[in-house]
Amino acid sequence: MSFTVLVGGLQFPEGPIALSDGSVLLVEMFRPSLTRVAPNGDVVVVATIPGGPNGAAVGPDGSIFVCNNGAAFAPLVQADGGIDVEYSSLDRYVGGSIDVVDRTTGTVRTLYRSCDGVPLRAPNDLVFDTNGGFYFTDLGYPVPGIVAASPIYYAQADGSGLVVCVAAADGPNGIGLSPDGKRLYWAETMRGRLMVAELGSHGVAKPDSVRLLYQFSAGDALDSLAIDGAGNVCVAVLGSGAIAVVSPLGELLGRYATGDSGTTNICFGGVDLQTAFVTLGRSGQLVQMEWPWHGMALAYTR
Repeated sequence: MSFTVLVGGLQFPEGPIALSDGSVLLVEMFRPSLTRVAPNGDVVVVATIPGGPNGAAVGPDGSIFVCNNGAAFAPLVQADGGIDVEYSSLDRYVGGSIDVVDRTTGTVRTLYRSCDGVPLRAPNDLVFDTNGGFYFTDLGYPVPGIVAASPIYYAQADGSGLVVCVAAADGPNGIGLSPDGKRLYWAETMRGRLMVAELGSHGVAKPDSVRLLYQFSAGDALDSLAIDGAGNVCVAVLGSGAIAVVSPLGELLGRYATGDSGTTNICFGGVDLQTAFVTLGRSGQLVQMEWPWHGMALAYTR
């Protein structure tokens, strides 16, 4: 199986959302924006989002919720024109947030900047549950002299509060829920590992339930992920450039090369949710392929 290019020229795309009309919403970290890609490849900027939009999801009211890393990363242009990322300098970094975009007007408002007085460092990816709340990761940003954890949070969509779901994560990036909503999965970028936890009440992981699901080989860093209809974790692999598929039992089921070392994210759309849309940061492309498993409908997308 191979990927076909829908559009190029994007400025480090991430956070794809497949819509029922065949278009795909995504964020461009270095434009920075929320962008719509039409089925014919036309590109329209829906909203300009100051900082560093890094992940996106449709909320209960149809608004787009965005993880904003606060310009924690800067583009690192390669000799061949490809884009890599590096941490920004402190004078460019503005602090992380969760933002909400009205996709009709393009208006952007900030929903959260901190939890119990602790600033969000670099929110990266998010997923909604069917109760109207959402989980999101904070990858972190290295502030000199400050040792900061990189927790996973659970937040209310109306802005009424958030809590720490998992405190012991290590550079969490992609995040997803099992089809029954009882398990939370996340990818830890530099450690190259997929983690899982059982969820209790109020959006908090059950004590002592956090465990390793799958350890990738040395040199494999992980980005964002999606869960398919069979409950498999489909995760973007940086460096070698691929989407890897890991079963709920921790078995590696497949690995699909993209040809882009900056493979960032995946979502499912099309007929029967069997088309995978993948964002490629280094080459600035959105690509697609027919997927061997059915995707999973997200809480408010379709």
